[in-house]
Amino acid sequence: MHRNCFLAVTLVVLVSTLPTVPLLAQRADDLSFQIWNQYLGGSDSSQYSSLDQIDRSNVDQLEVVWSYPTGDGNITFGPTVVGNVMYVLGANRTLAALDAATGDELWTRALDGISSRGINYWESEDGADKRLVFLSAGFVTELDAATGDPVTSFGDNGQVDLRTGFEDELRPPNPINTNNPGRIFDDLIIMATPAAGASFNANPADIHAYDVRTGELEWVFHTLPRPGEFGADTWANRVEMVGGGHNWSEMTVDPDRGMVFIPTGTARYDFYGANRLGQNLFANSIVALDARTGERLWHFQTVHHDLWDYDLPNAPKLMTVRRDGEEIPAVAQASKHGFLFVFNRETGEPLWPIEERPIPQSDIPGEETWPTQPFPTMPPPFARQSFTVDDINPFLPEEDQADLRERLETYRNEGLFTPPSFQGSIQLPGHNGGANWGSSAVNPERGLMFVSSKVLPTLLTIREPGAAGRGGRGGRGGRGGQDGPPPEPPNAGPDFVAYTSPYNFMTETGGMPAIGPPWSQLTAYDLNEGTILWQINNGSVNGIEAENSGSHMPRGGPVATAGGLLFQGTSSDRTIRAYNQDNGEILWEYPMDAAVEGVPAVYQIDGRQYITFPVAAGNGSFGLRIEQPDPAPGQYVTFALPE
Repeated sequence: MHRNCFLAVTLVVLVSTLPTVPLLAQRADDLSFQIWNQYLGGSDSSQYSSLDQIDRSNVDQLEVVWSYPTGDGNITFGPTVVGNVMYVLGANRTLAALDAATGDELWTRALDGISSRGINYWESEDGADKRLVFLSAGFVTELDAATGDPVTSFGDNGQVDLRTGFEDELRPPNPINTNNPGRIFDDLIIMATPAAGASFNANPADIHAYDVRTGELEWVFHTLPRPGEFGADTWANRVEMVGGGHNWSEMTVDPDRGMVFIPTGTARYDFYGANRLGQNLFANSIVALDARTGERLWHFQTVHHDLWDYDLPNAPKLMTVRRDGEEIPAVAQASKHGFLFVFNRETGEPLWPIEERPIPQSDIPGEETWPTQPFPTMPPPFARQSFTVDDINPFLPEEDQADLRERLETYRNEGLFTPPSFQGSIQLPGHNGGANWGSSAVNPERGLMFVSSKVLPTLLTIREPGAAGRGGRGGRGGRGGQDGPPPEPPNAGPDFVAYTSPYNFMTETGGMPAIGPPWSQLTAYDLNEGTILWQINNGSVNGIEAENSGSHMPRGGPVATAGGLLFQGTSSDRTIRAYNQDNGEILWEYPMDAAVEGVPAVYQIDGRQYITFPVAAGNGSFGLRIEQPDPAPGQYVTFALPE
């Protein structure tokens, strides 16, 4: 049904009729922006604080006021602050409650498998019942926020199995865990379920909502529609029950409108789809649901029949956009492949046209690439989307550079959506590139959005089951050819192939990337105009003589404040920086003894503003073999202005 779609067209978005909701500007001076009581600041995922005591005139006076050690494990867990208490991930995977003004430890609770990114906080309307809500080893878990004791009235002695709600034949045999912390809406905890395993018949990844008081399952949304449901006809030959479509990253709630926005991932396999021909809804989609019922309100699919693992990796961002004197409630979604998709969050209508454009087609037997993909006409992409000989890393030895030039002539390399192939296909920004979890922030009042992005070219190579030594080769010291035998599909037959090198990141001598810098950037958008306000390289790499090369594979996220600042930590140069939101100028930087990862928290106590950064124990080099001191143990480091 899709073979005649090769002309570029303006995309028609499938929407449903929504209840009339008054157009409410999201005010940056709302009380909700003064606190940091959920992952990424609040259920709206804004990574924004309306506190402005620390501003452009005094940020260079910031000093360390306390730190809290976390041991040797990498720390990406974002702090949550409730009143005067901060909750962090402590040593040996414990949840720790700290005095947020001093860092003094109040209590700890040992936990098995707690989400590595953050937690949720809920309290009753009268404030008498206060709970911490999170996922631990596959169980939705609740603790008393004051004591750390289990809330025994929730589920089974304080826990609910995340598999509750799966049909018996689809219920995974073992508990399933994800690092997505979920979201609180009213008296519901909305949780994503992961697709356990990489095989094509891994479990589907439904969205579950539980009563936050009792643990009772309230609703389920199938990200991969069951037979008879809307979207089921976008799967031409689903073999048994294809898995995937998981919301592994983050989700966002609009509490005023009672909506939850779910960004989804790829259907299984990630890089091969002959077992799932068709458009494959609701994989690779932003799906707007009624947060009270789980009913689909609208959706938009950013990649059709994904063969590149271009899942949506971070929380949709809410803001008010002003156009022609009108205030539009917008939602913006950054992607792995470098695009920013912007919609009216009430209707799903794109704020600027999105065109379906033809893409290269697969030559793998049995595969049918979807003929077109969505390309936003505005705003411009935030990441590089092609890799040619002109982009080869100049810091590589000459021998490596010559080898790369020769190899690039042998691979398929036809632009952004070059499909995986037997000979190997170039992918950029790469499925570990572009945006990722925690990597965008907004100033919701000004209509500004800030995206931290990275590039890492990937070589995608396919081989037939049982074939040996076929396909593109990796670089010197790279990961190509080191992935072991490919996963064989269950029920594999002549129509199935297996991928062999989906994680060949084309690293060369010394772990250096094949592509030259910048390896990461910060991009500021003015979404009132749909334009890039500024774009700069995000940090550098210790030991490499390249000014502003961009940090290599950063895992830190930005935070914006009403003081006109954008805070961002980087990994490969172990530095915290504060930027001017208006032009990207560095106003303050502070070196650390380990990689700075995760998303910081901004809060105030007794009129004093603080900002706390997770500082990991790792060296932040992601395989780069560079000379630098061994990293210090992990810690949370908190800054404030002098009293």
